[in-house]
Amino acid sequence: MTRVAVLYGGISAEREVSLASGTQCIAALREAGFEVTPVDVSADLAGVIAALAAAKPDVVFNTLHGRFGEDGCIQGVLDWLQLPYTGSGVRASAIAMDKPAAKALLAAAKLPVCAHAVVTPEQLEAADPMPRPFVVKPPNEGSSVGVTILREGDNRRAAIAREWRFGPEIMVEPYIPGRELTVAVMGDRALAVTEIATHLRSYDYEAKYADGGSRHAIPAPIHPEAAAQAMEAAVAAHRALGCRGVSRADFRYDDTQGEPGRLFLLEVNTQPGMTRTSLVPEQAAHVGIAFPALCAWMVGQARHGN
Repeated sequence: MTRVAVLYGGISAEREVSLASGTQCIAALREAGFEVTPVDVSADLAGVIAALAAAKPDVVFNTLHGRFGEDGCIQGVLDWLQLPYTGSGVRASAIAMDKPAAKALLAAAKLPVCAHAVVTPEQLEAADPMPRPFVVKPPNEGSSVGVTILREGDNRRAAIAREWRFGPEIMVEPYIPGRELTVAVMGDRALAVTEIATHLRSYDYEAKYADGGSRHAIPAPIHPEAAAQAMEAAVAAHRALGCRGVSRADFRYDDTQGEPGRLFLLEVNTQPGMTRTSLVPEQAAHVGIAFPALCAWMVGQARHGN
């Protein structure tokens, strides 16, 4: 029987999401017939390594989100230990988590990314870095942590800048009207296009993870040409960044002038959420892949190194 150690929790702003993802995957892997050892990851790295040594896993199933979990850090540790693990390797993980670096690579691959600027909190406090409405976000967080839309008449800019707690830089992008789309990729296959709608003002952290925070339409009710373009772009982005296993590409789709509209690739997530409200398990189920089978496939794809 294959022994699988599931890493969950972690020390990022997304710890609670990771705990939920890990709990779901632990149950699914046991259902699929694996011998599973849960490892709740804390700031004690030596303790994590000791837990892995005691478990003697054949594969490490990584459900950590955010910094230290999907930015190449834990991947480097697992490479050092020569333990196969699910998801992307160090290089792809680090680049995808660094949004400006990822956008440069995706733009070089001729994928439809939007313009952006990187500013300091002091620069944001002093003036608008681009015409409103615009979006401010951390350059290397996930799950919409720290994301805010600043529209005309919104006087929060200086307060956001003064209270910024996500590092020395802020990424700024124009706000793209229209719809939120996402596409999961398994290996070299795009699964489906989901439209995400929310009754909240924006698709933020609460909308992603709170019960009733968002509604998913799968397949997305958009022009077939746009759906095909989104699926093609998701696979191309997965390849351009050097991802492996499962990834998820997020898009904005501006159909305000009619369909087919304009598609913009926002980012690629190399460690997509695996909670009961998450998009990748939902898309897998839509194409006939049950959650235990999805997790088993990920175990089968596991390896170390880039």
